[in-house]
Parts: sequence; C-alpha cells; structure tokens
Amino acid sequence: MKQNMISSDKFNSKKKKTMVPTNKPNTPKIKPLKVIPLGGMREIGKNMFVYEYGNDIIIVDCGIGFPEDDMPGIDIVIPDMTYVFKNRSRVRGVFFTHGHEDHIGAVAWLTKEVKAPLYGSKLAIALIRSKMEDRGGSLKNLDLHSVEDGDVIKAGLFSVEFIHSNHSIADANILAIRTTAGTVIHTGDFKIDFTPINGDPISLHRLAEVGREKPLLLMCESTNVEKPGFSMSESKVGDSFSGIFEKAPGRIIVATFSSNIYRMQQIFTAAERFDRKVCLIGRSVVNVFTAANSLGYMTVKPDTLIDVNRIKDLDPAKVVIISTGSQGEPLAALTKMAFSEHQKIEISSKDTVILSSSPIPGNEKSIYKVINELYLRGANVIYASLAEVHASGHAYQEELKLMHQLVQSKYFVPMHGEYRMLFQHSQLAQRMGKSLDDIFLLNNGDILEITKEKAQIKGSVPAEGIMVDGTGYAEAGNSVLKERITLSDEGIVSIAIAVDLDNDVMLGDPVVHTKGFLYESEAEEIVSECLSKVYSYVHKTENSDRSLKDALKTNKLRDQIRDYLYNKTKRRPIILLSIIDV
Repeated sequence: MKQNMISSDKFNSKKKKTMVPTNKPNTPKIKPLKVIPLGGMREIGKNMFVYEYGNDIIIVDCGIGFPEDDMPGIDIVIPDMTYVFKNRSRVRGVFFTHGHEDHIGAVAWLTKEVKAPLYGSKLAIALIRSKMEDRGGSLKNLDLHSVEDGDVIKAGLFSVEFIHSNHSIADANILAIRTTAGTVIHTGDFKIDFTPINGDPISLHRLAEVGREKPLLLMCESTNVEKPGFSMSESKVGDSFSGIFEKAPGRIIVATFSSNIYRMQQIFTAAERFDRKVCLIGRSVVNVFTAANSLGYMTVKPDTLIDVNRIKDLDPAKVVIISTGSQGEPLAALTKMAFSEHQKIEISSKDTVILSSSPIPGNEKSIYKVINELYLRGANVIYASLAEVHASGHAYQEELKLMHQLVQSKYFVPMHGEYRMLFQHSQLAQRMGKSLDDIFLLNNGDILEITKEKAQIKGSVPAEGIMVDGTGYAEAGNSVLKERITLSDEGIVSIAIAVDLDNDVMLGDPVVHTKGFLYESEAEEIVSECLSKVYSYVHKTENSDRSLKDALKTNKLRDQIRDYLYNKTKRRPIILLSIIDV
C-alpha cells in the first residue's frame, strides 16, 4: 500500500486497513505516554486532547465551547492551541470521535497552523468539509481521510483503531490508541443502544477483546454519570413522535439538535406515515441533512421534503417543520417564531411545537423563555419533561459501569463533564474496585505522564481557552470583557468638554450623557452635581502653571466624579472624559 494513498474502493472494503503517514519519526526508547487535555475537563464541550509519545503527537478532537454568562459579546470559545502550535512539526495526525461541534468546531483554527492528516468517520469528515467551506476556508491543503469501523491508522509511534459506538449522531467511534507504553481507550461521547435507528449497536465484543489486552488507561465521558440506570433507546422517541403526529390538528414544528440525524430520520418517518410534508428551517439543519443524505444515512421519499415557500399553499395539518433553536438561541429559527420575528412562519393556536432535546447546562432560562412565548401564542408545546421526545446520546450509570467492566484499565481519567460529574465518575469507578491512586481528575492543561509502573501529573501547558468575538480573540480575564461586564452591570457616564486652546479656557457648558446608569428620578440632581464638579475643577486650574487641557488629561477630575457617583449611588459606571479642541 502506498503511504497516504487510500483509494475510495479500499475505503468501501469491510476489512481493517492500516494507513501510514509519510512523516516517519525516529523510534525512541520506551518513555512515558503523556496525556494533555486542552479542553473537555471540568466543562461541557471544547473537547481537545493531546497524546504525546517520544517525538510524536496525535490530537483527538478539536471542538468549540459556548460562552458563559461572564463572557458578554463572545460567540464561541476554542481551546488554547499554543502548545500544539509550538510542536506543530511533531503532530502525526488528528483523530475525530464524531462530528459534533464540540468535537470538530475548532478545526479551522487548528489547520491554519498544523498541517497533519485528519481522520474521522464519513459523516465527521463531510461535516468538517462543509464547515470549512461555510467559513470560506480552503480545502485544497487539507489532508482529509474518511475511515470505517475497525480501521487502524498508523501515526508515527501511535496506532489508532476506530471502534463502532452509539451516540446522538451517526458514525461515532471509540478510539483504541496504542503505543509500546500501552493502550488507551478514549470513549468520546457514547451510549449503549441495542436498538439504534440506523446501523449496528455499539461494538461491545470488540471492547471486550481490547479489554483482554489489559489497557493502560481509560478516558471515559462523564456527562450523565448522575443519572441511574440505562439511557432510553432512540427508537422510543420514534414511538412518541407517531403518537403526537397522529393527534396534532395543525402544523408540527420540531426543534432538535441539527446534528442528530437519527432524530431527523424519525421525524421524516413519522411525517410520511401520516402523509405530511417536511420543511427544514435553519442553516445548520439544512447543512447536516445535506451531508447525511449524500452519504446515504437518510431514507426519505423524493416528494416529502419541501421548500419553505410552499408551506402557505398546504393544509397546516399536512406540514412538519424541522427547526433550529432547541436551546433557545436568540438568532435561531424557533426563537424568532416564538417572538413573532420570523419572516415566513407565524405561530398559531393550532400549532404543536416539540422541543426534542435536553437543555445544555446554562441554557435553561433561554429555553423556558421561548417555551413561555410559544404558550402565550396559543401553541401546544411538548418537551422532554412532558413526553418521551428526547433520548440522550450519553451513557447513564449502568452503561458507564459496563464500559469499566469491559475495559479493565490500569488507570482511569474521567472526562467530558463539569467537576461534579468527574468527581462522581471517580466515585463510581472506586465502587467498582478502582484504587483512588489510579484515578486522575485533571484540569485542562495538566500533563499526565503514564507508564505501566506509575502515573503522575508533571507540569502543565496553557489551556485557559480562547474567546472568539467576531474576527477577534480574547484570553480569559481580558480587559475588554471586564469593561463589557461593567457596562452591563453599572452603565456609562460620558462628559464632553470644549477647550479654546488659544485662550486656555473652557467654551460653553460641559455635556453630560449617561447610559444604563441613572434612573429618571435621580438623573437631574446627579448630572447637575457632576457639572458643578467640572466647573470647580476648571476654576482651580486657572491659577496653576498647567494648561487647562493638560489638567483635564490627568485622572484627577475623573477620580473626583467617580468617588461622588459611588458615594451617591453605590455604583461604579465607566466614566469617559472627552476633550474637544477648538
């Protein structure tokens, strides 16, 4: 087989394949395996993991996170890739467990600096390709490789096996990462579903076979560790849809995660069963459907899918709309419908709206705000706490226990979860016999060094996360964010003063404006006092050797006004002092 040359015919084979990249490293002596999370620890999302052995590095996933409440104006958060960029020549490959945004969303930033092969399932690679095209990025320099279940990829001193898994997106994989130091099982996001909508159940038999190799480390997701029992099968959601579709008197609007093509397929199936047409609204929904349909993952009659402009010509009882906005996103289609801001869809009293998702932590308020607005417009709203319209893609406790039992690794690192989740996953592992000394709750940036004899955290790398604001970047604690928070909490006071430079005097009266700071009842008194302080300060400078302009450029006047405002209101607005030269 030629290096890095895999034909599409070979990819269609069911046999395991081994791909060998062109950049062969020098083989070092046996050294510790390093595991460095750059995201995905003590948080939900932003998954990115660096595995380092000898002179070789591989990366698993490269996703985005979503902004917290203390990040006003921030669009997304991406991993801090400083360490990867410094070691770009050592990166032998980038591997993706599946195609969710929190696992592939930051690829565009990574590939600007790192030129290494990218490996993932057919759907993950298709979504990466679509994402790069959508952002206007170039595909010609990307070394993209689609893999199938069971494929083994050689990447320097690493080999990576793709093991079939179940999740809320098709083509999810667990990775078996092998080096001479030992084997790591990296689960990615997974669940155990014995009746999946499309494809096979998770490959438990292969996990059991790998478990007999006595893996060195299990890296296992922790999202649903707080939930006892087994997660609900995706097939049950289809049964719920059928019952709802049969009784709904008018249009049905279903908001779900755009990447959940299993859910999308069940909506189409139920729609066709009850002779309804389906319209897709929202860019991400359209993009994912297009990618999945092109790969043969969707089974849809040719005349079922319709354009949004045809909705008005059809009986509402014959229409289903699949929409973005299951998380209450302000610009998503469902939110616009709820607040009567959508150009083509107006909610009516006969509409049935289904939120087929679970809230991402932190989104609850936004979601319930949308639900309240939908109720106010007379819609019949159905969500997960009212009916079985959502099945999680993440393993519950009994599924996690089964993973631990099958793998039987020496060491364990819980990942993909907030700290309480990682902690509870650690307790679950201890109840199953794992020693606390062999469990590591890592921070993003920790360097975990592992051998068969011992494991220990040895140092750290930068991993605070980079906030993306439009086309700009901001690091944690950035002054711009602090100012935005102050503006949001305290408001702003602007004072403009015109100065006659020739005569060194103030011209006219100063102008004071406030935004988000003063209530109407207190404005007149406070503005008047601010003006008095300006007059007083200007008067005091008349007998000094310093010019008026220079005196105003110091912080003394600003400090006087700030102290007054705080003593009067107990608030600290941003104060802008503008000097206009005349």
